[in-house]
Order: sequence, then C-alpha cells, then structure tokens
Amino acid sequence: MTTRIAVLTGGGDCPGLNGAIKWVVKTALDPLLAEHRSTKFEVIGVREGWKGLASVNPDDEDSKKYFLEPLDEEKVRTWDRYGGTNLGTSRTNPFNPKNDRSDVVIENIRKLGIDVVVAIGGEDTLGVAYKLYRRGIKTIGIPKTIDGDLVGTDYSLGYDSALNVITEEIDRLRTTAGSHNRIFVVETMGRHAGWLALQGGESSGAYIILIPEEPFELARVFDLLQVRKGREVQYSIVVVSEGACLKGEGEFCKDERLDDFGHRNLGGIAAFLSDQIQRNTGFESRFVILSHLQRGGVPSARDRLMARWFGIAAVDMIVSEDFGRMVSYSHGEITSVPMKEIINRIKTVDVDKYYDKERYNGKRTIL
Repeated sequence: MTTRIAVLTGGGDCPGLNGAIKWVVKTALDPLLAEHRSTKFEVIGVREGWKGLASVNPDDEDSKKYFLEPLDEEKVRTWDRYGGTNLGTSRTNPFNPKNDRSDVVIENIRKLGIDVVVAIGGEDTLGVAYKLYRRGIKTIGIPKTIDGDLVGTDYSLGYDSALNVITEEIDRLRTTAGSHNRIFVVETMGRHAGWLALQGGESSGAYIILIPEEPFELARVFDLLQVRKGREVQYSIVVVSEGACLKGEGEFCKDERLDDFGHRNLGGIAAFLSDQIQRNTGFESRFVILSHLQRGGVPSARDRLMARWFGIAAVDMIVSEDFGRMVSYSHGEITSVPMKEIINRIKTVDVDKYYDKERYNGKRTIL
C-alpha cells in the first residue's frame, strides 16, 4: 500500500518553507521509519499553491509536468538552507465566490490519486485546507506567517527571520540617522497584528512603536519626539506597522483593489507620518518601507529548526490519521490543533499586557 502526499505552499513566501517541505519528504521516505509503518509514502510537490491544484490537467502530461514535481530525499537535501519556496506560491482562493474552483480542485486531487494534502501557509491558505477537509479531502496544515498572527500556535514559520531583518535594517539606519540628526520612520508588515513592529522595534531599540491594536494620535507622537530632541540624542527611530492607523480613522491603503481573499493592499502610513513629523516639528524626517525585504533571505536558525519539527510532525499526523488539523508549537512542545479553531481568527497584541499607551512603545514591566 502506498499513500500519496501532495505538499504545497500558499500566500506570501518566507524563510522556512523549503525546510518544512524537505522534512515532510525526508520523514515520509525514511527507510528506517518505513519498517514500522503499514504504508509506504510517495511525495509530490504542487507548484504555485492552490493555483496548481486548480489549474493542473490530470489528463495532460505536459500540464502535470509543469504543476507537479516528484520529490525525493536527494532532491530536497539542501532545501532548508534557502529562503523563499522552491515550489512557488500564489494567493489563489479556490473558494472565491466570484470564481469558485473548489469542485475542480477536489476532482483534480482525486484524479491524481492524491491521498493527503499538506498545506503550508497562513490563515487564508489553511482556511482553504479546512474547507477541503470538510468536503472529504484529507488535509494537514503547517503554520506560516511572518506576521505571527496565527492562533493555535506560539510560532509560525518565517517570523524569526523577518524579525532579524527588521533589527538588522534598523541597525543600519541608525548610523545614517545619527549622522544627519534625522527622524527615520520604518514601516513593517503587519496588517491586523503588530507583533513584527512591536518586537522588531523592541529588538532594535526604536523610540516610538505604532501598532494596529492601538490607534495613535499625531500630537502625542510630536510631543514624544520633542522630549527626545531635548536630550543628548539628536535622532529617533519610529517603527510603524502597515496596519496602524490614526484614532478615529481607517487603514492606509495603496489602492482599492482586493486580492483573492478580499484583502486590500495596505501601505503609505510611513510616508504620511514622516511628512507630518517634518511639517509639525521642524525635524528632518525620512521614511523607509521594509516591505518584501522582511520575507527575503535565508532562514534563521530558529526557522530552520521549526521547519524541521513541523515537517516531521506533519508526517506523524498522517501516520496517525489526524487529518483536518494544523501542526502547532505550544508551551515549548510540538502538538496539533483542529484547523476549524484557527479560521477567521487573528492573534493580536494584548495591548494591556505588552504595550505602553503613553510611551507608544513596549511595556517596561513584565508583571
């Protein structure tokens, strides 16, 4: 008996994805582990996420060759060293009511003889996996999001690498900010949750940190900068999440377009804030949008380790037939949670616990 596993990555890319794929493959095909299993495994990679399963033609060899890639231990041997995703990704939503292709995906999965789908992604990608599970498809989820906003797990792939990028880039900006006595406003990712901005700002010693969970007042930002300017320090670093907003106002958006999951394209708050600072304080100000730099580069040590653990756990769950669940890291242990518990929910910053509303920064107490 052979169980055919399909593995895919969805949503934004990030370091750690290739490592998770590698360890799904190595664990599934491990000859020593195979001796103790009632089934053998075959693993195929699906290119371009859910788009691959929606677009592949099971009756066309060229189509299958384009969208499907047989994976073995030798092929994935070095994958964990590299960022991004070697399988490619997309933000395709097969359940988009404007273009519902869920029936096509289900039919293709069955025609291709796929027994289990391992989906690596965030809330949107795993939401599709859960809907497919409810339609009779065996699915397993692996958490990935640099925003760190997935519920049901204390860690998601890509977060630590993104945090390191933020810290490293602000370290570089600090030298030029100090040389020119400037304010630098640094925009991070984080649509609804401010974890990246908060912990990135804390790690890099930012003076002001603005997050989506606590709308801010411009006057308070100006006052804080004036106080800072009166000291020996002649510059300041302001970190702002892309989803942060002024009190009483909405998010800053680049345009009105929506992606396949109904999300707007956020951006622009750093430019606005930098301009307002210069106009209202007289301090010279510049802004930097880190954007996709946060997704790029090689995975950190933690992301390599978590990718290994998550990939191994996913195969263990297949062996145990724990379908419709997501691998989870909770209280220092690898476990799993039902995917239905993470859908349509966001893990946001507990402002009362972690954020100082007066300083616009992380709290200086852990009590």
